[in-house]
Amino acid sequence: MKAIGKNIHLTWSTATETNNAGFEIERQDKTGNAWSKIAFIEGHGTTSSPKEYSYVDSKVSGGNYSYRLKQVDRDGKFEYSQSVEVNIGLTAEDFQLSQNYPNPFNPSTQIQFAVPQSEFVSLRVYNTLGQEVRTLFNGIAEGNTMQKVEFDGSTLPSGVYFYSLKTKDRHEVKKLSLMK
Repeated sequence: MKAIGKNIHLTWSTATETNNAGFEIERQDKTGNAWSKIAFIEGHGTTSSPKEYSYVDSKVSGGNYSYRLKQVDRDGKFEYSQSVEVNIGLTAEDFQLSQNYPNPFNPSTQIQFAVPQSEFVSLRVYNTLGQEVRTLFNGIAEGNTMQKVEFDGSTLPSGVYFYSLKTKDRHEVKKLSLMK
């Protein structure tokens, strides 16, 4: 497995196959909790000759990703491979403010952001009246690195809020919902 630009190239091979229906390719979410099926590659049934397989995951942004294979037999039996991890670096033009996860949330959620070079950054939360309710980050953020910030809304009432990422050159805002 290797990262080429913003794509992750997965390759694997089998020495032989018995009753192989195929491989489900699974990617772990960024929280490290849930695995999701992202593709299915058909197997070669029963064969005594080596087979090569590949898949390109092009739906990724900067950050760490884990993958595993679920080899499925034609009779429904299956077996998981060990997981592998790959890191997609951010490019010089990357300025990212990810949607918080989970959303809606109760009482806490995670916000991720990245800036292309080390610089002063502020990440703040506002209510619908535009009043600042929390400063989550206010300092120098390391460039080309995905930053993770936890927002605890346990002292706030349910409702819609906005979070804002500001640098000297950029400003981006996203909406989040607190539901108690």
